[in-house]
Amino acid sequence: MVLLSASPCGLARLITVCEQYAAAHGLKYNSVKSEMMVFGVRGKCPSTVPVLQLNNNPLKLVDNFKYLGHMITSDLKDGSDVERERRALAVRANMIARRFACSSPAVKITLFRAFCTSFYTSSLWVNYTQKQYSALRVQYNNAFRVLMGLPRYCSASTMFAEARVDSFAAIMRKRATSLLCRVRNSTNSILAMYADRFDGAYLNHCGALHMCLN
Repeated sequence: MVLLSASPCGLARLITVCEQYAAAHGLKYNSVKSEMMVFGVRGKCPSTVPVLQLNNNPLKLVDNFKYLGHMITSDLKDGSDVERERRALAVRANMIARRFACSSPAVKITLFRAFCTSFYTSSLWVNYTQKQYSALRVQYNNAFRVLMGLPRYCSASTMFAEARVDSFAAIMRKRATSLLCRVRNSTNSILAMYADRFDGAYLNHCGALHMCLN
């Protein structure tokens, strides 16, 4: 679970509520595995952060942590998660290419769709560099070339079209559009308010994604 607060005092009160609830129900939070992160405002973080405790143990202050498989950093940049996905893609693609080298093209394409096109939490990416994003795209294209035994510099758009597999650009557009539709259709009042903001960073990102990746 995650506790969010705009101030250390507010976070301390939330921690106290959790401790009291756990004690009343015969539970205990693991303070060793619990960590604290301070998100910067416009790239700036406070010079000093008060020490907060859980079960009388100080919480470790970190700059990043993985939550539900997604890398979150104190500067709210997505480069670390893009790199995590690139490395995971490389591992999965190499495994498929090695174990199913003698399989038919149809089997390889099916496996590629199943294991190399998920891009878990990629729809949340907004703040990253073009270099990081391009590295993931190149990894995706090369993974398909290696699996199918295609020349290294063959046209990516042509090979995906012939195999009827989504290109990297198509996958990113689908992921962003899917999340945006779910947010807009949500009955949650906070999400509904966010979806109605046409000046929101994510909405602008989705629009740029559709235009730049065509």
